[in-house]
Amino acid sequence: MILQSLKEYYDRKPELPREGWEIKEIPFLVLINPDGEFVGFEDTREAKGKKFRAKPFLVPSLGEKKGAGIKSNLFWENIEYMFGIPVPTEAKNAPNPDRVKRQHQEFRKRIESITGTCKTLEAVRRFYGSNYLEVIRNDKSWGDVLKLNQSLLFSVVECGPVTNDPELRGLIDAARTGRGIKGRCMLTGIEAEIVPLEPPIKGVHGANTSGASLVSVNNDIVNGVNTGPTPAFASFLKKQGYNSPIGKTASFAYTTALNYLLGKDSRQKLLIGDATTVFWSEKKSNFENDMPFFFSEPPKDDPDRNTQTVRELYRAIWTGAYVVPDESNRFYSLGLSPNSARIAVRFWHVDSVREVGRRLKQHVADLAITHDARIEPALPMQWLLRSIAPQEDIEKIPPNLTGEMVRAVLEGTPYPVTLLQAALRRCRAEQGKKDKRTGRQVPNVPYERAALIKACLNRSLRFNNPKHEKELAMCADPANTNIGYRLGRLFAVLEKIQSDTNPGINATIRDRFYGAAASTPVTVFGILMRLSNHHLAKLEKEKPGLAVIRKKLIGEIMCPIMDFPSHLDLADQGRFAIGYYHQTQDLWTKKP
Repeated sequence: MILQSLKEYYDRKPELPREGWEIKEIPFLVLINPDGEFVGFEDTREAKGKKFRAKPFLVPSLGEKKGAGIKSNLFWENIEYMFGIPVPTEAKNAPNPDRVKRQHQEFRKRIESITGTCKTLEAVRRFYGSNYLEVIRNDKSWGDVLKLNQSLLFSVVECGPVTNDPELRGLIDAARTGRGIKGRCMLTGIEAEIVPLEPPIKGVHGANTSGASLVSVNNDIVNGVNTGPTPAFASFLKKQGYNSPIGKTASFAYTTALNYLLGKDSRQKLLIGDATTVFWSEKKSNFENDMPFFFSEPPKDDPDRNTQTVRELYRAIWTGAYVVPDESNRFYSLGLSPNSARIAVRFWHVDSVREVGRRLKQHVADLAITHDARIEPALPMQWLLRSIAPQEDIEKIPPNLTGEMVRAVLEGTPYPVTLLQAALRRCRAEQGKKDKRTGRQVPNVPYERAALIKACLNRSLRFNNPKHEKELAMCADPANTNIGYRLGRLFAVLEKIQSDTNPGINATIRDRFYGAAASTPVTVFGILMRLSNHHLAKLEKEKPGLAVIRKKLIGEIMCPIMDFPSHLDLADQGRFAIGYYHQTQDLWTKKP
């Protein structure tokens, strides 16, 4: 289903390269004149912020992954293939000169295999008849080319890159003949040349930069025996891609579509945890470009990307003003994560555009909670995950948790329990957290974490609520009689009374007692109530009016509480955190 959907996407995108071609960013062109004489290197890179970005060119595609063998691209390659010059790297300090020689021979062999003739092709052939090695080493740009060690492409002076010549393109297309094993393609169901190694897929965060495989079998057949690192994956002595036969044309189509979605400039890609996620629809839809804004971070100032329009769209999503497209065509969401030289599918979701949009709006509504007016209201997935990660290091989030959370959002199901557990653990772990710069307390139930806890609890109640519990509101709810929620409010009031009595205090009761108060209330609330009596007595002398207000608030909260429970279950610990957060926000909000 994944591969078929990607192929369908390729078929409806006429701007994508056709079979046998690909878009490749090439930092340097090898300039030659019509007589094949080397002129120099042309730097195509342009400054993009603090980095340089190479210019993209349409070049012939190899059609499959290189693997460990010697396979050459046509008219474009790295230094070793194009010039036969060994290049030491960090991973390969002493390149094998014999292998480099064979690589260079393969590159030239592919050029010589082109039948027919044209001026551009003859210029390249004449280049290899000249004494080019000494000339290129003396070029002023050779040091940069050698240091970068990336792909190069031939270009003829005043004509441009050789692959721009329509006459040469025709010769390249005519020389492309199927010489491989034929079979029935499992994507199209028709007889076709089967590709043994899938074309490389690039752009998955953390995967091999040279490309990884979505469909592959790492085995080999030697003397009729199934060998290789993973022989058990093969069957009927079929080698590599012949275990899952996919035609060369179909393989090119779905990998080209996926590489386009994973491209650097793609607006249909985002990173959630360790999963690189792409979105597309069966038919053209604006929702393809809007969808990532439900998960991504607010846009930064960038004059090249129409930031104001993007910012308005982003604000509409997080204020509930976004209008869900009323479209019934199918919408696809694919999450990919690195797995050595392969790509693992973290999640795959298919639904209609209308239904996905409705569920995303529900996700935004579930997260809605009162907050300081100076705080950005957006709650992208990265911020939510960072709020439950130790030291806010998102790399420490369990990989499967990200996929489960995205799946819950897209399917409209309860968020994983492990998400609530992680959020509550961070609340306890950070109960005494201080700002490293000022030394003052920082919230252990910040906005993002409180929104996540509220969403987890409310989603859970919609699917399983035998006690008919009330859903948590956006802001402080005096009518909510849940014991966990009431005790959270009470704890916030007792903490505020302490800070009213001791302005500027660096440590409050939260530092010592939050964890116990949220899990085993009976062990600490007796102590806290006695301590608050001393604080209130002092407050009555200094600010008698404020003392009366605080006493009335304690009485209102304590009214339905008959006794302090010995322990709170996970859900009530979550309600404790929300009650504490709601009441703290209310206490620090100026009243008219």
